[in-house]
Amino acid sequence: MNNKELIGELSRRLGYTNKDAARLLTSVTGIMGEELQEGKVIAIQDFGTFEVKKKMERITVNPVTKQRFLVPPKLILNFRPSNLWKERLKKISDNE
Repeated sequence: MNNKELIGELSRRLGYTNKDAARLLTSVTGIMGEELQEGKVIAIQDFGTFEVKKKMERITVNPVTKQRFLVPPKLILNFRPSNLWKERLKKISDNE
């Protein structure tokens, strides 16, 4: 599902216009982005948790040249699904 499809589905389910649904989605993602930039954790009940984690610097080796080099630290966005979603996905995979 892309952004346009999500906006269409939101407008259909909530009875909003596409323009209002787009503003709602933009506001929600904007708020989430601001909170994550501040280092806060976002927990959405029955969905999951978003968190920014710091990946430490490390030394890696180029397999072709065998040259070692340092990979600098970086921030990564981590999502951990709720137990409810884990169970739903498990049921889907068990049925296949």
